[in-house]
Amino acid sequence: QVQLVESGGGLVQAGDSLRLSCAASGRTFSVNTMGWFRQAPGKEREFVAAISRSVGGTDYADSVNGRFTISRDNAKITVYLQMNSLKPEDTAVYYCAAGTRGVTRKRNDYAYWGQGTQVTVSS
Repeated sequence: QVQLVESGGGLVQAGDSLRLSCAASGRTFSVNTMGWFRQAPGKEREFVAAISRSVGGTDYADSVNGRFTISRDNAKITVYLQMNSLKPEDTAVYYCAAGTRGVTRKRNDYAYWGQGTQVTVSS
């Protein structure tokens, strides 16, 4: 099993920045891709960004491309999501996810999930 613990959420104003962190522990040797998803009230959980361990490839949802940056520290087995120019529509619970496959946007490709961290952006 792999355990994921997110941190860094909070309440900010539009235009501000936040950095989320996700630390992995347990049987992390099997993990290749780590990603972030988010879920706003009344909406489905959606893909935000992902990064692979093997080649460092990344992928971003169109809605965050150019504003958010995903990175990882393989030594610490930690993934980060730097969020700049935040908008009220970015308000959601952000979930860290980990899987054994390559970079993917599909929720079912991620076997492990964190508990989530709330990000609220006021206008």
